[in-house]
Amino acid sequence: MAQVRTRRPARPREEVLAAAMAAIAEHGLAKLTMAGLGKQLQMSAGHLLYYFGSKDQLLLETLRWSEEQLGERRRTALDRPGLSAWERFTAYAHLYLPDGPGDPRWILWVEVWGRSPSSAEIRQGQLEIEAPWQADLEALIRSGTAAGEFTGHTSADELAVQLRAVLDGFSVPLAIGLPGVRRPESLARVSAAATALLGRA
Repeated sequence: MAQVRTRRPARPREEVLAAAMAAIAEHGLAKLTMAGLGKQLQMSAGHLLYYFGSKDQLLLETLRWSEEQLGERRRTALDRPGLSAWERFTAYAHLYLPDGPGDPRWILWVEVWGRSPSSAEIRQGQLEIEAPWQADLEALIRSGTAAGEFTGHTSADELAVQLRAVLDGFSVPLAIGLPGVRRPESLARVSAAATALLGRA
C-alpha cells in the first residue's frame, strides 16, 4: 500500500515574521536566504517567495509587523489619562529610542534605510510605516501648544519632523552599538533638544 504524504500546515504569518526579524537582526539581510529561513521554519523557499515575493518585501513586511506591535504600545502610552503633553512626549521618546545595541526593531530600520536609495518600493513602504509616528507626534505637539505647555512658534508638523530627526540621530548610534553611547544619556539629550525646540513652558 502506498504511503500517503500529509501536507505540513503553513506556519502562522506572525511566526514567519518573528523568525525573519530575529534572523535579520542577528545576521543582516544580505546573509539571509529564503532557503535558510525556510529550513528554520520547515517551509520551502518557494512558499516564502509566494507570500513575500522578494527579500525586500519580506524586510518591509517584517518591519511593518514590528511597528504595528509597537504602535499599540505607543497608543496605550499616549492615551493614558492625566498625563501632561510633556509626559506624553517623554513616553513617546522612550518607545522611539532603541532598547540598546542590536535592538531588532532598529536593525530592521537600518536595513531599510540602507536599501532605500536603490528601491522605490522600499522608500514608499518606509514613508507609510513612519507616518503614524509623525501623526502622533504632531497631535501631541498641538495638544501641548493648546494647553500652553509648549510655546514654540513653529508649526506642529515642522516641529514633529525636527524632533524625529533628533530622535533618529540619537537612535542609530545606540542601535549599532557605538562605543560610549548609552540609552540614559541619549534620552537626556533628546529631552534637552525637545525642551528647546518646543519652547517648554
